[in-house]
Amino acid sequence: MTKTNPAWTSAVPAAAAAVLALAVLVPLPAVRVLAGIVLMLAVFAAVHHAEVIAHKIGEPFGTLVLAVAVTVIEVALIASLMLSAGAEKPELARDTVLAAVMLAANGIVGLCLLAGGVRHHEQGFQVRGASAALAVLAALSVMTLVLPNHLIATPGPTLARSQLVFVGVVSLVLYLTFVFVQTVRHRDYFLVEDGGGDETHAPPPSTGAALASLGLLLVALVSVVGLAKVLSPDIERAVAAAGAPVAVVGIVISMVVLLPESVAALRAARKNQLQNSLNLALGSSLASIGLTIPVIAAVSIGFGKPIALGISAKDTVLLALTLLVSVITLGTGRTTVLQGMVHLTILAAYLFLSVVP
Repeated sequence: MTKTNPAWTSAVPAAAAAVLALAVLVPLPAVRVLAGIVLMLAVFAAVHHAEVIAHKIGEPFGTLVLAVAVTVIEVALIASLMLSAGAEKPELARDTVLAAVMLAANGIVGLCLLAGGVRHHEQGFQVRGASAALAVLAALSVMTLVLPNHLIATPGPTLARSQLVFVGVVSLVLYLTFVFVQTVRHRDYFLVEDGGGDETHAPPPSTGAALASLGLLLVALVSVVGLAKVLSPDIERAVAAAGAPVAVVGIVISMVVLLPESVAALRAARKNQLQNSLNLALGSSLASIGLTIPVIAAVSIGFGKPIALGISAKDTVLLALTLLVSVITLGTGRTTVLQGMVHLTILAAYLFLSVVP
């Protein structure tokens, strides 16, 4: 693990922040092209700094820092979009949360299982940690995204105010309980059993380097999400020109926001640290619900913004399939390329049917 920060990892976040400011002040096509390029570079810088922090504070705190940091910034983005959007977009938060869950639980997990299986044939992880995460994910996703369709207090996929408060509080409490279990009470459930390879035993970076990485990580992540928001009008126009549903916009933005975690998880899987990959992927899914739902519930109640949480029948089937397959593929503690292909197939179905419902 790198103990110090190479020059490019310090320069890229600063450049990304500068390009973000330029893109806001000078919304020209050339500037937006530059924004897209810098965004990708900022992703790799964020991954580097996340790895430095992880090596300093140890697992599972390292992966938790990246997952929570990305999600908190994503929540801020969703809340700002809700406040700026009119009443015609009540599904905005729902589509974004669902996309984040499906992309993390199928996309990140699938890519990691496939890449790790190709390189190492078979990989192991802690079943107890994966099972705990999947149990919380099942409860959160069903209560927040499926149950609203089957209640009678309000019509359709919406919730009454008291129900919205209940769902928000329960989501936050359940997520915080999981974090407590992951980091304190049963931390050993989420650690790489074989020690994680030689890089884990390298001397940790200095406190100064770790603090510098923390600051640069936050700058990089804010820039990534900010640049994604700047580019969202272009994405919306492209989606509209292709004749695809509006929900595809949320999927594309979620892909961009999850890029740092995706790259970090994939690198961990290739190093035969699949446990860290699953911590990132499943942790991202949980944080996307556990932190987003309480915030958007508060925004909806406090500012009178309409919100629709219940997903369609098609998405309900795909979400149920994701949870069922995850329990099966992650239920033995050993994975191969087959499990990766299964998850990627479900993701492909979700993406295709989002464009062609």
